[in-house]
Amino acid sequence: MSTIRQLRIAGIAEGVSFIALLFIAMPLKYVAGYPLAVTIVGSIHGFLFITYLIAMFRALIEHKWGRKKIAEVFVASLYPFGTFILDRKLKLEDNGGAAP
Repeated sequence: MSTIRQLRIAGIAEGVSFIALLFIAMPLKYVAGYPLAVTIVGSIHGFLFITYLIAMFRALIEHKWGRKKIAEVFVASLYPFGTFILDRKLKLEDNGGAAP
Protein backbone atom coordinates (compact mmCIF):
# COMPACT_ATOMS: atom_id res chain seq x y z
CA MET A 1 0.00 0.00 0.00
CA SER A 2 1.40 3.39 -0.96
CA THR A 3 2.20 6.03 1.63
CA ILE A 4 -0.33 8.35 0.00
CA ARG A 5 -3.03 5.69 0.35
CA GLN A 6 -2.07 5.26 4.01
CA LEU A 7 -2.31 9.04 4.45
CA ARG A 8 -5.73 9.07 2.79
CA ILE A 9 -7.02 6.34 5.12
CA ALA A 10 -5.57 8.08 8.18
CA GLY A 11 -7.08 11.37 6.96
CA ILE A 12 -10.56 9.94 6.56
CA ALA A 13 -10.41 8.30 10.00
CA GLU A 14 -9.07 11.50 11.58
CA GLY A 15 -11.73 13.56 9.80
CA VAL A 16 -14.56 11.32 10.97
CA SER A 17 -13.30 11.45 14.56
CA PHE A 18 -12.97 15.25 14.39
CA ILE A 19 -16.54 15.60 13.11
CA ALA A 20 -17.77 13.20 15.83
CA LEU A 21 -15.91 15.24 18.46
CA LEU A 22 -17.28 18.58 17.26
CA PHE A 23 -20.84 17.66 16.36
CA ILE A 24 -21.67 14.73 18.65
CA ALA A 25 -19.40 14.63 21.71
CA MET A 26 -19.21 18.39 22.36
CA PRO A 27 -23.01 18.88 22.25
CA LEU A 28 -23.42 15.85 24.51
CA LYS A 29 -21.05 17.46 26.99
CA TYR A 30 -22.39 21.00 26.92
CA VAL A 31 -26.08 20.46 26.15
CA ALA A 32 -26.82 17.08 27.70
CA GLY A 33 -24.28 17.26 30.53
CA TYR A 34 -22.45 14.10 29.45
CA PRO A 35 -18.71 14.98 29.64
CA LEU A 36 -17.57 11.38 29.21
CA ALA A 37 -18.40 11.62 25.50
CA VAL A 38 -15.65 14.21 24.97
CA THR A 39 -13.21 12.15 27.01
CA ILE A 40 -13.79 9.04 24.92
CA VAL A 41 -14.12 10.61 21.48
CA GLY A 42 -11.34 13.11 22.25
CA SER A 43 -8.94 10.30 23.13
CA ILE A 44 -9.77 8.43 19.94
CA HIS A 45 -9.39 11.61 17.92
CA GLY A 46 -6.02 12.35 19.54
CA PHE A 47 -4.73 8.91 18.62
CA LEU A 48 -5.99 9.25 15.04
CA PHE A 49 -4.49 12.75 14.73
CA ILE A 50 -1.07 11.42 15.71
CA THR A 51 -1.54 8.55 13.24
CA TYR A 52 -2.35 11.13 10.56
CA LEU A 53 0.81 13.11 11.36
CA ILE A 54 2.94 9.96 11.16
CA ALA A 55 1.38 9.08 7.79
CA MET A 56 1.97 12.66 6.62
CA PHE A 57 5.66 12.52 7.51
CA ARG A 58 6.07 9.12 5.84
CA ALA A 59 4.53 10.47 2.62
CA LEU A 60 6.62 13.64 2.91
CA ILE A 61 9.84 11.65 3.08
CA GLU A 62 8.93 9.25 0.27
CA HIS A 63 7.59 11.87 -2.14
CA LYS A 64 9.91 14.73 -1.13
CA TRP A 65 7.05 17.18 -0.76
CA GLY A 66 7.82 20.89 -0.52
CA ARG A 67 6.73 23.26 2.21
CA LYS A 68 3.54 24.26 0.41
CA LYS A 69 2.32 20.67 0.12
CA ILE A 70 3.26 19.89 3.73
CA ALA A 71 1.37 22.97 4.91
CA GLU A 72 -1.67 22.02 2.81
CA VAL A 73 -1.77 18.50 4.26
CA PHE A 74 -1.27 19.70 7.83
CA VAL A 75 -3.76 22.57 7.67
CA ALA A 76 -6.39 20.22 6.22
CA SER A 77 -6.42 18.38 9.54
CA LEU A 78 -7.23 21.54 11.46
CA TYR A 79 -10.55 22.30 9.75
CA PRO A 80 -13.75 20.27 9.88
CA PHE A 81 -14.11 18.38 6.60
CA GLY A 82 -10.58 19.49 5.58
CA THR A 83 -9.21 15.98 5.26
CA PHE A 84 -12.17 14.99 3.08
CA ILE A 85 -11.44 17.83 0.67
CA LEU A 86 -7.73 16.97 0.67
CA ASP A 87 -8.56 13.32 -0.02
CA ARG A 88 -9.78 14.19 -3.53
CA LYS A 89 -6.41 15.77 -4.37
CA LEU A 90 -4.46 12.92 -2.82
CA LYS A 91 -6.53 10.40 -4.73
CA LEU A 92 -5.45 11.98 -8.01
CA GLU A 93 -1.84 12.02 -6.87
CA ASP A 94 -2.03 8.39 -5.74
CA ASN A 95 -3.35 7.41 -9.18
CA GLY A 96 -0.46 9.21 -10.86
CA GLY A 97 -2.67 12.10 -11.94
CA ALA A 98 -5.06 9.82 -13.83
CA ALA A 99 -8.79 10.23 -13.38
CA PRO A 100 -10.20 7.77 -10.82
